[in-house]
Amino acid sequence: MSVVADLVERSNRLGSDPRNTNYAGGNTSAKGSATDPVTGGPVELMWVKGSGGDLGTLTEAGLAVLRLDRLRALVDVYPGVDSEDEMVAAFDYCLHGRGGAPPSIDTAMHGLVDASHVDHLHPDAGIAFATAADGEALTKECFGDRVAWVPWRRPGFQLGLDIAEVKRRWPRAVGVILGGHGITAWGSTSEECEAHSLEIIHAAQAFIHERGRPEPLGPIVAGYQALPESARRERAAALAPVLRGLASTDRRQIGHFTDNEVVLDFLSRARHPTLAALGTSCPDHFLRTKVRPMVLDLPGSASLAETVTRLTELHTAYREEYAAYYVRHAAPDSPPMRGADPAIVLVPGVGMFSFGANKQTARVAGEFYVNAINVMRGAEAISTYTPIDESEKFRIEYWALEEAKLARMPKPKPLAARIALVTGAGSGIGRAIAHRLAAEGACVVVADCDGEAATRVAGELGDTDVAVDVVADVTDPAAVREMVRAASLAFGGVDLVVNNAGLSVSKPLLETTEADWDLQHDVMAKGSFLVSREAARAMIAQRMGGDIVYISSKNSLFAGPNNVAYGAAKADQAHQVRLLAAELGEHGIRVNGINPDGVVRGSGIFAGGWGAQRAAVYGVPEEELGAFYAQRTLLKREVLPEHVANAVFVLTAGELSHTTGLHIPVDAGVAAAFLR
Repeated sequence: MSVVADLVERSNRLGSDPRNTNYAGGNTSAKGSATDPVTGGPVELMWVKGSGGDLGTLTEAGLAVLRLDRLRALVDVYPGVDSEDEMVAAFDYCLHGRGGAPPSIDTAMHGLVDASHVDHLHPDAGIAFATAADGEALTKECFGDRVAWVPWRRPGFQLGLDIAEVKRRWPRAVGVILGGHGITAWGSTSEECEAHSLEIIHAAQAFIHERGRPEPLGPIVAGYQALPESARRERAAALAPVLRGLASTDRRQIGHFTDNEVVLDFLSRARHPTLAALGTSCPDHFLRTKVRPMVLDLPGSASLAETVTRLTELHTAYREEYAAYYVRHAAPDSPPMRGADPAIVLVPGVGMFSFGANKQTARVAGEFYVNAINVMRGAEAISTYTPIDESEKFRIEYWALEEAKLARMPKPKPLAARIALVTGAGSGIGRAIAHRLAAEGACVVVADCDGEAATRVAGELGDTDVAVDVVADVTDPAAVREMVRAASLAFGGVDLVVNNAGLSVSKPLLETTEADWDLQHDVMAKGSFLVSREAARAMIAQRMGGDIVYISSKNSLFAGPNNVAYGAAKADQAHQVRLLAAELGEHGIRVNGINPDGVVRGSGIFAGGWGAQRAAVYGVPEEELGAFYAQRTLLKREVLPEHVANAVFVLTAGELSHTTGLHIPVDAGVAAAFLR
């Protein structure tokens, strides 16, 4: 197996176990010889995980490739720690060929250490040693001369020189504990390097387990234990939109909720407020979680109203303290403050809410804080948790290199950080809408009474960071409440609701039964009302406005034959648009409608019998119904589900920010249905 293939496999094994390193944390490298395509002779190269990659999913394309002779020659021109950032730019002049992925700040650590293979990881047990008050002594006690201690230093060229010096001076050492940060290990082969990394991690875990004191986080505090699961989830669903609104004061965020045992136990313990206030230590942690979380100081038994009031007060205080933190440490050339809202909110008895620009970022922030809790527990078990100084955290959080990395990120899509809920999304128009909204950056809740269809469409959109499926009968108030709760638990709330669920029965008046009438009005008129009511509650709690879109119909205006129940239900929906636009405008919630006509291809309604019924009314074969509808329009074009989805996007993407109470025809031009 090649050097590169070995490196990728080792990286994937190490990165797939969260006990070894966090998502996108750490890096691995391998050195070897290749043929220089210019000279035809051998050239010594190093392959190292590039900036921003993840070890668990690393591929060859994620590796930076550098010439070792040029990289090591940088030692001779290194001007010192005051010019660290210049060295990262210098790595570009060491690249081999196209160079692969951009080199990370840790490249020097790998290139300067005299070993063929190097791993740098962020295991919870290793960081527990790294953040212990007497970490150096504990490292000696646990590892002897197998592992050395390197005091905290910001990642960069000098840290690489420090580790390289340890490797030279400690011939028996297989790695180091990096104060406040993580571990680095090395080996002459890929297998040996991986074995040394795991040796350090497992020895640290065993030491904490065997030598650690019981209840390192303090005793359980009465009233702060986890609420029963059903009560916990209900409270979380109620709080999620409120917290998302608070966390989006500076910029809109997506939320993630975690109530695993690690979080719930931490929040039940007496020392959790003190430890949380100390903040995280590993740079990967606090870059995702901010220096410290916002912590509710009430038990889970507090009323919802009391909890919301207190969270609002704490949020104001958090923003003031974060602004003061920025002022305390900012230099004249520091980047502007990026935002003062918390990324992590801890609620005793309930769990943890984490926030980010998208679902993955929010989820990973929560995962990192779980890592941080494990670190605090481990450090407190064997010593006293002592993270790096606040000033050092600021230097990394507002590092020019970090700012440059953020500047390289692609421009957000139009619906980024928006949460969409689409009813009847398992087929036809709803499916097309769900696809369009997800493609434009929205997180999508795919709701349908057909659970298999909802699951299938959600899977088409991507993983659960993009879409979740919900089985929902929109005629059932309890099911509708649960649907909106699911959106809140999955993504933090809801911003954009599309009332698309529908069905139709085409019969003459004298053949239309009460059951026909009730069914169509229950699904479309009552169902839209129930969904809008529950969604509006969440939107009002968020205080970020929102969009409600009704997929009505040309038939809300046009009096067609054999269509009394369907047409009346659609007219009900059309007037709901006007009524709710007038009522919800003060909350910044815009309500608009779309009037399609003749959407035959891909339509669940037409496939369910409506097409055959309408074809019979007009005296055309069912397979020609779409063409028939097209010929009666002004544009002579058939309307497809994608055309309706386009209209939903136009209404909600921001360009029509001052439009509410509008109905947009998507019917290729039906003069009899013109709005008057």
